[in-house]
Amino acid sequence: MKKLRGVRLGSALLLLAAAVPFSALAQDAREATLAESLSRNSIRAPAISSDARSVAYLQRETNWRENEFVWQLWRVNVAGGETVQLTRGKKSAGPAQWSPDGRWLAFLTEREAYVAEPLAAVQKDLATKEADKGDAPDAVKPAAKQIWVIRPDGGEAWPLTKSETNVEDFHWAKDGRSILFTAAVRPSKASKARKERYSAYDVIEKDYEQNQLWWVDADAALKATAPQTAKQLTFDSTLNINSFAISPDSTRVAFSAGHNPLLAFAKDEDIYLMDLPRSSGAAKVSKIVALPGPDRSPIFSPDGKQLAFISSLGQPKFFYANTHIAQVDLATVLAKPATIAADVRDLTKNFDEDPRALDWVPNGLYFGATQGMTARLFRLGAATFQVQPVSTDDALIIDEASMTPDGGFIAFTADDATHLTELYISSARSFAPKKLTDLTAQVRGWKLGSVEAVSWKSKDGTLIEGVLHKPAGYDPKRKYPLLVKIHGGPTGVSQPRFLPNDYAYPVQAFLAKGALVLEPNYRGSAGYGAAFRALNVRNLGVGDMWDVMSGVDSLIAKGSVDPNRLAAMGWSQGGYISAFLTTHTDRFKAISVGAGISDWTTYYVSTDITPFTPQYLGATPWDDPQIYAKTSPITTIRQAKTPTLIQHGSADRRVPVPDSFELYRGLLDQHVDARLILYTGFGHGIDKPKSALALMQANLDWFSHYIWNEPIPKDSPLYGSSELEAAH
Repeated sequence: MKKLRGVRLGSALLLLAAAVPFSALAQDAREATLAESLSRNSIRAPAISSDARSVAYLQRETNWRENEFVWQLWRVNVAGGETVQLTRGKKSAGPAQWSPDGRWLAFLTEREAYVAEPLAAVQKDLATKEADKGDAPDAVKPAAKQIWVIRPDGGEAWPLTKSETNVEDFHWAKDGRSILFTAAVRPSKASKARKERYSAYDVIEKDYEQNQLWWVDADAALKATAPQTAKQLTFDSTLNINSFAISPDSTRVAFSAGHNPLLAFAKDEDIYLMDLPRSSGAAKVSKIVALPGPDRSPIFSPDGKQLAFISSLGQPKFFYANTHIAQVDLATVLAKPATIAADVRDLTKNFDEDPRALDWVPNGLYFGATQGMTARLFRLGAATFQVQPVSTDDALIIDEASMTPDGGFIAFTADDATHLTELYISSARSFAPKKLTDLTAQVRGWKLGSVEAVSWKSKDGTLIEGVLHKPAGYDPKRKYPLLVKIHGGPTGVSQPRFLPNDYAYPVQAFLAKGALVLEPNYRGSAGYGAAFRALNVRNLGVGDMWDVMSGVDSLIAKGSVDPNRLAAMGWSQGGYISAFLTTHTDRFKAISVGAGISDWTTYYVSTDITPFTPQYLGATPWDDPQIYAKTSPITTIRQAKTPTLIQHGSADRRVPVPDSFELYRGLLDQHVDARLILYTGFGHGIDKPKSALALMQANLDWFSHYIWNEPIPKDSPLYGSSELEAAH
């Protein structure tokens, strides 16, 4: 199973279908609470069995008591639609993989297991330890995330491996006799001695773990009574293995690896090939693709003679340029000391978007991609490698997919204008989706708005698309408050969803209060080709603001928006654009900045993805301080007037917290109402239910106060503890 990040279509079909959601006009429809919204189940990670009779998938549940979003493993019978929950408990299960014979499902988890001890061992222990009499065998607590297995028809799951460090990724060999996985080696004696002597500290960009490749005998492990210790296959401490694939004959493994696992060094990732050893000792590793920029995610051809992979093909600005599916002949590249560009065939050179490879089966290589506000599946034909569309239902927004080994069937998750994300199955040769789940049932009776795709011309004439959410009972003769919700990325994309993702910003609550919500796909967004993604190069903030404000003005011109009740919000890159709006216009009544950049120089020296800024701004701040000043919200802080809520994870490394402190302190110095909330211990995302609830409630209270003139509730997350004590 490979993940295909989906987007939703912007076609007229969606506009008609979304105009009347099935629950919006019900007489007894009610507004869902924020907690109910966060408690809504969702699904992901489909894995189809080789006979296409069953599909395993993950379903999320919200555990408020433990304050966790937990993913459990489920299976659905394709013929009858019966579903079976396979795992339970406090710990999440990872995406499942079927054993080649279909008898087992393997997945990653950190849960605990009880493993029966052999009778002789228990008797010996009892004989030597009087205090242990009557005790049950101790619980075996895996020190790290392990590979577990479970039978598809249910029963107790149990750990297959005993790795001292987290298992990061794994694959069954095609013959089913072995499993390969990536994991870091255990800390060396020198590392342990350093920690013992000096305690913990971090040498920036020098302290990290390198994932290596490991092998476990699946036959023996499945028959064993205890988890198995794996055999290490690679021993190069200068390499970090990221992704890998096993050849169809189970004799070779191809993997991508770089010299440093940190994102700032992604350009060093290359493709390697090695034979799977049949005896002890390390096998020979050959570097077979070493183009400039990242090369990753290898896939073998069905005959094992070719290798496909995702590549930037040496483009230096790979952050916003198209990626490609490339291919090499293994006999050719193994006969040369180094791969040259002439050895590499670009299979998607005429496809103007980022393809995401799914699988290479006898009738072709399948991939997914976004196009506008659409997500589709495509096939590169086996003989001609011409791109052919597979999914023909434009109303389905395909997210993740899984194929049978013979290429006959595809299971996938998708949503559309009248359904939440559901699980589907279809023939790959004749696309006819069959829906296997009904998660949409959980929101029946909710009072929901409608959604449609809109478009407008930006300041420089660029056509911009976006998503417009309307409240239930929308009256075209009224003027509504307008809240602008700006996606991150910048290569994210907003889609017309039946029920929008309420993460951080509770869209349905805003609609229930009688607002319009606009989500603009500003320049740089995915789905519109490489040229569109490059329109914000050396134009960050400036061009983004053109696109946002022209969208606002287009709705005002149509008579549907009250120009005196405007607000804006966004997370990450959306937070940056919101901060840019804060310091460049006074047209908004309130703004919310989530994990946003306020100073590109501060960001450049602090982020874990350092190459991002020089690629988009064309230089370092030392070489071109003017472009950093032009695109940084903090440069124009003295003209800021808009009340601004700032929210951030306290341990964020992608957008470090100093950017939020700069904006906060600058706003206070200009006597602008500002609040800064740090969510303790979180990184770039807030991924626990109670903190997510606080995040959403704070945004709802902020905009309710400034757009609807409501008092801030006494128990609002906007208040600090001293204010709460004073209020009570």
